[in-house]
Amino acid sequence: MKNKKSNLKNKTILVTGSAGFIGFHLSKRLLEEGVKIIGLDNFNNYYDPQLKESRNKILEKFDNFKLYRGDLTDLNFVKKIFQENKIDKVCHLAAQAGVRYSLINPYAYIQSNLVGFHHIIDEAKNAGIKDFIYASSSSVYGNNKKVPFSVDDRIDHPISLYAATKKSNELLAHTYHHLYDMNCTGLRFFTVYGPYGRPDMALFLFTKAILENQPIKVFNFGKMERDFTYIDDIIDGVVSSLEYSYPYEIFNLGNNQPVKLEDFIQHIENELNQKAQKEYLPIQPGDVPKTFADITSSKEKLNYQPTTPIKKGINKFMNWYKDYYKI
Repeated sequence: MKNKKSNLKNKTILVTGSAGFIGFHLSKRLLEEGVKIIGLDNFNNYYDPQLKESRNKILEKFDNFKLYRGDLTDLNFVKKIFQENKIDKVCHLAAQAGVRYSLINPYAYIQSNLVGFHHIIDEAKNAGIKDFIYASSSSVYGNNKKVPFSVDDRIDHPISLYAATKKSNELLAHTYHHLYDMNCTGLRFFTVYGPYGRPDMALFLFTKAILENQPIKVFNFGKMERDFTYIDDIIDGVVSSLEYSYPYEIFNLGNNQPVKLEDFIQHIENELNQKAQKEYLPIQPGDVPKTFADITSSKEKLNYQPTTPIKKGINKFMNWYKDYYKI
């Protein structure tokens, strides 16, 4: 699937969260193929807005990119985007991210992930757009004891507000598919990492702390496993979802290879040639001890095949980090 050109060249795609981590990489990949991208982002300060501006600056170099700065909770703003552009497909990636922050600022999640989601899907329906792809999350599986996590598993017990909003997105999308015959595909992302990644995620946090000789917080006393998935592999899956635009599907986009947190830290230490000072702490409310994606259906229906091993992915991130922060 790598480097395969998509069949989206003559399409106009709305990418919400275009200055976000996944939205930026998706937009860049498609812009390079000649796809017209309408970007939407509010550049909020959940993490360093400067990183979002840096991503956006790269996208602005393309003639086939058009940005709308504003908030998807503002219905008139959302209506304006659909009125001013003939959009073929929507890829809705904008959301208030993060499990732990949802304990501190629940309002942000209700506004962005519920109100904002409804504004986008409803205006897409009003504009007669058939194909709606959106970001869900591996967090919907909650404390699922059965591994790997399958899209056929029940997801009735979310353990964070963030997870609850993502499950709500899947339910709303199912309803819009049923009522209005929209093609709705939900993508459950599993711990995405890579260049231009989110500063609130483990790889970024650990790298910064180690380089600054600060202790890193190791939750659940290090007994965590995550299905870390490299950004290029994720983008392959998103592009494929946009191409296929199934009537109604949910897909896991993960690496199908959980990594122990201690091993993950060791890879970072090896790359930096520096030892981490570890502060071992209990598991945090809303966190799950292990994530592990069953990608059988994604392989069959999306031709999805992740190819980036963790060591190689961390190396690529480090090269970017040192270059971006001039280390």
